[in-house]
Amino acid sequence: MGAYILRRLLLMIPTLFGIMAISFTVIQFAPGGPVEQVIARVTGQGGDATDRISGGGGDTGGQSFDAGGDATSQYRGAQGLDPEFIRQLEVQFGFDKPPLERFFNMLWDYARFDFGESFFRDISVLDLIIEKMPVSISLGLWLTLISYAISIPLGIRKAVKDGSTFDVWTSGVVIVAYAIPGFLFAILLMVLFAGGSFWDFFPLRGLTSENWDELSLGGKILDYFWHLTLPLTAMVLSAFATTTLLTKNSFLEEIRKQYVITARAKGLSERQVLYRHVFRNAMLIIIAGFPGAFISAFFTGSLLIENIFSLDGLGLLGYRSVLDRDYPVVFANLYIFSLIGLLVSLISDLTYTWIDPRIDFERREV
Repeated sequence: MGAYILRRLLLMIPTLFGIMAISFTVIQFAPGGPVEQVIARVTGQGGDATDRISGGGGDTGGQSFDAGGDATSQYRGAQGLDPEFIRQLEVQFGFDKPPLERFFNMLWDYARFDFGESFFRDISVLDLIIEKMPVSISLGLWLTLISYAISIPLGIRKAVKDGSTFDVWTSGVVIVAYAIPGFLFAILLMVLFAGGSFWDFFPLRGLTSENWDELSLGGKILDYFWHLTLPLTAMVLSAFATTTLLTKNSFLEEIRKQYVITARAKGLSERQVLYRHVFRNAMLIIIAGFPGAFISAFFTGSLLIENIFSLDGLGLLGYRSVLDRDYPVVFANLYIFSLIGLLVSLISDLTYTWIDPRIDFERREV
């Protein structure tokens, strides 16, 4: 197993390199880089991204500008600006160096987990990501736990009652829930229960209230879940569908195997057969997939929910960073999320062997 883990860890290096190289190359052709963002603001044509410029530069990411001649001719809208000002912007953002040099400098820094500073926020990228993580962890963790708490019992019950009225109507409910877009349901919840056109029961901003520090421990817990109720409800609506059907099909496959028939022939009750024999084998794929499900809920699918309920998490951070061309934040998010995804994939495989020692990846590769 040690050799298998080592091989998987070594394979992460070229995988990460490929992800970063492709993304960096695409960025070179993306119009409206940080320099152009500043120029647009100076000339009165841009948005508010450059209002947050901190004066920090760096070698992380960026857009390549190789045209010759006057520096201002390289940028749309730069006519009439002092060429020295443009050159200072290039140095500030690290664009005075060739793209290949910037790329390898970025990889060297990232290998040491040095992600530099945000272009447009006066804060380091790592501190910025850590600042936004509580929202994403809250949504991802509770979404995964709640969806599994619903999916596993429901899937087992559907497998036991396969073909019954209960199985048919619950399948209909699951499919309909899966088909409803989470953001539309979030808007409906907001209109109904968050001061829209009807009731005003739930808050619409942040994870905690303004008087959080004044609350008792019990009050803080209630306040925290009070803020999470609507976002989690909107996200859970369709989250449990896939796991429910996967649980059902996994149990059905095991129930029809010969060892189950033998266990029944020995006089064991259906409950004993189900939970002593079927459960461990059927739950293998579901439990092993838990790390991946958490990471999926943690990093994806929450952007619209965060926008609707004004939750400042990683999804919203990534979206705004792309719009602002804040490349250090964009590339740091990509690198960290890709690395975590690869590690979680390895953990999922190791979970298989922990749950069922009969699985041996090293023997399979020989």
